[in-house]
Amino acid sequence: MTTPPSPSPSPSPPMPPRLLMGPGPINAHPRVLQAMSMQLVGQFDPSMTAAMNETMALYRQVFRTDNEHTLLVDGTSRAGIEAALVSLLEPGDRVLVPVFGRFGHLLVEIAERCGAEVHTVEVPWGEVVPDEAVEDAVRRVRPRLVAAVQGDTSTTMCQPLAGIGEICRREGVLLYVDATASLGGNPFETDAWGIDVASAGLQKCLGGPSGSAPITIGPRAVEAIEGRKHVEAGLRTDDDRPRGTRIASNYLDLAQIMDYWGPRRLNHHTEATTMLYGARACAQVLLEEGLDQAIERHRLHGTAMLEGVRGLGLEVFGDVEHKMTNVVAVHIPDGVDGDAARTAMLEDFGIEIGTSFGPLHGKVWRIGTMGWNARRDAVLTTLAALEAVLRAAGVPVTAGGGTGAASEVYS
Repeated sequence: MTTPPSPSPSPSPPMPPRLLMGPGPINAHPRVLQAMSMQLVGQFDPSMTAAMNETMALYRQVFRTDNEHTLLVDGTSRAGIEAALVSLLEPGDRVLVPVFGRFGHLLVEIAERCGAEVHTVEVPWGEVVPDEAVEDAVRRVRPRLVAAVQGDTSTTMCQPLAGIGEICRREGVLLYVDATASLGGNPFETDAWGIDVASAGLQKCLGGPSGSAPITIGPRAVEAIEGRKHVEAGLRTDDDRPRGTRIASNYLDLAQIMDYWGPRRLNHHTEATTMLYGARACAQVLLEEGLDQAIERHRLHGTAMLEGVRGLGLEVFGDVEHKMTNVVAVHIPDGVDGDAARTAMLEDFGIEIGTSFGPLHGKVWRIGTMGWNARRDAVLTTLAALEAVLRAAGVPVTAGGGTGAASEVYS
């Protein structure tokens, strides 16, 4: 008896078209998607190593640094954060984290998982941490590392870093910065601000998909990381405690990753080739536009969105003077079901906006203008759709108030 052939599997349905105007991810730039469709090559093919070298050179410009070790960590932006912290921190190290939103708390959690003694200096959500508070905490705690977020999308605030970098240099403290949400759309000066390690992701202002984490590692951080590479626990002491404990992660060990990307090309893992193509294209597109011009573009369209939501009568959350260029948070009007409104934006208009976390969950919407979506038509379309949704929810809205206010910015 012949067994009948199995039916052919049906092709997966295409993903629906969306305009992603939340806090990230965003729609990838068409050139990035095109680059990611290129054929694969072997990880030691000369064209592959050339692409890696080119990518390192491009991201030195993006981070505005001369750091030799400027490369990619394979994984989402959190992989870059974890690689930095597990490679820099040893059990018992004191770490100071300025916390002004959800992602400061994430740094606290990861540092605690590294066995660090974590101290925080916190401000209410919607504010940034003053330099004076950081300086006082550094002198009191005497940390080995300050770990800070630049742009925290949970609150939309952008932490000033130049003063913190100066404090860390003066006090002999390493400085790590998570620039996931801000790099490419807000000023960022790795070398000028004295930042020892910074990491980011592609899915915000860089205009790509999540899955690759650009990172830059300065000389002081390289020395600290390499100091752990060849020293067994207990053979050297620093401040009367063992140094040189083994890094907890093999995959996220920056010492090994630097060897892989460096001239020796020591095999560590199989590079995520397609993500490399995408990350390289993100940097190419950004630098062809000009980094200063891209930051100004984010400022322009972010300002248009800010004035547009005000034109709809919405109250902006937080200290606007310290807001990122690329995302704005607004209070959900009284009597409006925030999740139902977001669903209507998605189902009726194909537009995604975000809610927030923790104390802001269900109280604000977060609307992004970043990467490929930091453009006039995306801003005006989003404001027109939001006006319709608010009107349907019974909110008295001036006809054309949002698009009109945004158009004033553009004119």
